[in-house]
Amino acid sequence: MPVDEGTRSYDAVIVGGGHNGLVAAAYLARAGRSVLVLERLGHTGGAAVSTRPFAGVDARLSRYSYLVSLLPRKIVRDLGLRFQVRGRTVSSYTPTERGGRATGLLVGGGERRTREAFARLTGGEREYAAWQRFYGMTGRVAERVFPTLTEPLPGRDELRRRIDDDTAWRALFEEPIGVAVEENFTDDLVRGVVLTDALIGTFADAHDPSLAQNRCFLYHVIGGGTGAWDVPVGGMGALTDALAAAARTAGAVIATGHEAIRIDTDGRTAEVTYRTADGEGVAAARHVLVNASPQELAALLGDPPPEPAEGAQLKVNMLLTRLPRLRDDAVDPREAFAGTFHIAEGYRELATAHAQAAAGELPAAPPSEIYCHSLTDPTILGPGLAGRGYQTLTLFGLHTPARLFARDNDAVREELLKATLAQLDAHLAEPLADCLATDADGRPCIEAKTPLDLERDLRLPGGNIFHRALSWPYAQENTGRWGVETGHPGVLLCGAGAVRGGGVSGVPGHNAAMAVLEA
Repeated sequence: MPVDEGTRSYDAVIVGGGHNGLVAAAYLARAGRSVLVLERLGHTGGAAVSTRPFAGVDARLSRYSYLVSLLPRKIVRDLGLRFQVRGRTVSSYTPTERGGRATGLLVGGGERRTREAFARLTGGEREYAAWQRFYGMTGRVAERVFPTLTEPLPGRDELRRRIDDDTAWRALFEEPIGVAVEENFTDDLVRGVVLTDALIGTFADAHDPSLAQNRCFLYHVIGGGTGAWDVPVGGMGALTDALAAAARTAGAVIATGHEAIRIDTDGRTAEVTYRTADGEGVAAARHVLVNASPQELAALLGDPPPEPAEGAQLKVNMLLTRLPRLRDDAVDPREAFAGTFHIAEGYRELATAHAQAAAGELPAAPPSEIYCHSLTDPTILGPGLAGRGYQTLTLFGLHTPARLFARDNDAVREELLKATLAQLDAHLAEPLADCLATDADGRPCIEAKTPLDLERDLRLPGGNIFHRALSWPYAQENTGRWGVETGHPGVLLCGAGAVRGGGVSGVPGHNAAMAVLEA
């Protein structure tokens, strides 16, 4: 809706109608504040949207982000959201070949089955026992760390006291995660499955001294206080639709097609200049919350830009007429694809792929992982498709930094997609191409997005899904009380680039709203 030209001053103006901006808007409006949300696109949601990407096909896919772990139930309860998630019965399946025989590791389906799968793959009980100990440790860390995400930032020493486990602190916060992986596990495939949580959206080696991989791992294992990753019922767009409804019901004005182009502030109040199809306008506010990247924030304020960010992933959406059969006939495809299906993600394979990409080459065996949303939540498919056995597949490729696509994005995208699907086909009893559905124009239902595509479509800097390197969830120099403060009083960063940002969590939106309400 357009901005009411007669009302040009608000308690808060929020730049960007992604899920974090909507969370902040709902909290502030429910607290009685006047709120304006400026969204440049014709719809809200940002990267947390559901769309029908294939012409004439009634399949509503979570196009960019697709699983929920970091969204606190506190936010759902506080805002009265009509939003649900469902747990996946299988955590993961990783196919491989041992002794010339197709096999794999299925994690899920009950403790007995998981133990048997480890024994079948590794020939003994050791790796399963190590798995139980390791994830028992991360589970205890999750219980202690996750509740702090919606509290004022704890200090480093305070967070360490809360965790109260020196071994866990060393493994996750002080030494490269590769040390813990190698200390705890001996099987290459098991090591790779553990390491993948440290690499989703993060281009790093297991022993990177920056510990970027450790921060990524931490956020992937603390969600909900358990580390479980759930499927959003109705797709990711169901979350942002619920948030937009909550914000509007509370009185927030959401103006789509309004692009913020400048923020002027004197430290007491601010003015946001925005552009529409009809011209420019200005909205004044005591507080401005920016649900965009740190690069965009700097550009709006005229500040020096932060260090460039870079994404490193391939995102592929597919619709199939049926799930493909596996070479490992001991596992039902409906189980294998219900969790995270790891491809070319052995420990040595991951290290090789990283080294090749760091040298400026596409990985010869691109690592990736797949899951099937529609197995857990068939509501995203129209009745006709669901009744005929159609299924969605979402693939997330690792170790493909944006720099690799600079020479020719379209050509490199096709080359990488072909190589990635070839790695999947190596574990299938039939080609994936034989299972792909076709759209109304007869084209295969498959789309791929590189980091450069994500930068163009969503303004993710360098295609980085976290906006920049993830932060530790504790206070450091200049992080502020809530981790959303900037160098300008009254201007807050409530996007994924905030401290404790990244992923679909709503945490930066919640924390920015709390900072405003405290003020």
